[in-house]
Amino acid sequence: MNFEDIENGIVELIRKAETDLPKDVIDSLKKAYEIEEGVAKTQIDAILTNIDLAKKSKRPMCQDTGIQTFFVTIGIDFPHIDKLKEIILNGVKKATKEIPLRPNTVDPFTGENHKDNTGFQIPYVTWEFSDGSDVKITAFPKGGGSENMSKLGMLKPGVGIDGAKDFVVEEMIKAAGNPCPPTVVGVGIGGGADLAMKLGKKALLRPVGERNTDKTIAKIEEELIKRINKSGIGPMGLGGKTTVLDVHIEKAHRHPASLPVGIAVQCWADRRAHMIIHSDGTWEVK
Repeated sequence: MNFEDIENGIVELIRKAETDLPKDVIDSLKKAYEIEEGVAKTQIDAILTNIDLAKKSKRPMCQDTGIQTFFVTIGIDFPHIDKLKEIILNGVKKATKEIPLRPNTVDPFTGENHKDNTGFQIPYVTWEFSDGSDVKITAFPKGGGSENMSKLGMLKPGVGIDGAKDFVVEEMIKAAGNPCPPTVVGVGIGGGADLAMKLGKKALLRPVGERNTDKTIAKIEEELIKRINKSGIGPMGLGGKTTVLDVHIEKAHRHPASLPVGIAVQCWADRRAHMIIHSDGTWEVK
């Protein structure tokens, strides 16, 4: 198996995520353009132009190329599981130079920047296992402005789901234009504090417009979209009808004494791309 070639595949995965926004996001932004007017319409037009230029020039669509974040599902029969962490690490280093990416990893105590988008715990990888022999990787570059709007609410169970919904709406209104709207909002409800936040971020991996398979949760997602958009915050916080493109909710069972609600926010640049590594070392980026 040619590990260097797979590292080059990781570079192409990151390149696609950074320069080629998924169709579901673009389609949603185009719908927003049709319903907006005035400065809001101008902002969406600028975003769409930026997206088009990024794809054509193969340059990152935002100067904040994010913290390199990956969700990896490993087939238990993949022959080189022990090499995957190193492959991703080396791929990130190569991508930083070749695409190029802005070096975004800074030591929180010393301020030192490794200048290659790696560091302690970074790139940030969530590992899961499944049957089979393929490895599936989702690249999810996470920008700092939207990440700063993340929130964790350890609510009292007595407030119920209505309280959880109110918490999400209130926090997104407080966020205003800071996360570069129109945003996609991921919400994790239940579990513990860490799991709620993890579920919120994983919810962002779902395509824009795709509802939760649980019909009750799907209705709540639609309700939250309407409530947040009624705020009038609009594109880039300058007013308008489109503050969020979507809201996605995931759940976990919780302790009777806790009602955790984790909110993860993604800016208009809802960047994600997918890769499959086969057991023979061949790969494809989607």
